[in-house]
Amino acid sequence: MAGYLDESYGVADARRGRIVKRIMLWGLLVVILGVSGFFYFRNFSEERQVNRFLVLLKEQKYQEAYALWDSPETRRFYPAEKFIEDWGPAGTYKNATAVKIQEVDACSGGVVFSIVYPGVENFGLWVARDTKIISFAPWARCPGRHLQVMEFLRSRFGSGPRSAR
Repeated sequence: MAGYLDESYGVADARRGRIVKRIMLWGLLVVILGVSGFFYFRNFSEERQVNRFLVLLKEQKYQEAYALWDSPETRRFYPAEKFIEDWGPAGTYKNATAVKIQEVDACSGGVVFSIVYPGVENFGLWVARDTKIISFAPWARCPGRHLQVMEFLRSRFGSGPRSAR
């Protein structure tokens, strides 16, 4: 008969405690990684669309860049001639290498990219989540309150504003 002073006394309880701690730590790690992944990748396709647009402008492929803006409303209010007048070789935004993305702001229907261009007032580009069509944003940031985690981290750890790749 095993007594309470034997070597196996409390071993099962200690092992169960270690297993519970490991499960809780792994669960916490999975939650942290999941939330981090969500915030990192939630605007991934929209960021790729804007970067593709800027690369096409740098390569002076204006018709292909305008195709990223193409929609029935765009053709009526912002025709290709006006687009080339603004973004073309003699346009206001002719130097696509000088375009810098200052902030990326996620809204419910799309993403607003705050653009900094030398000599021009800052403006926003809007990318619709469902169609990936680019247009000028009617506002610099999405309306409402914002959780500014990335801006806080950038200010603390010294990485500058995002730029087009």
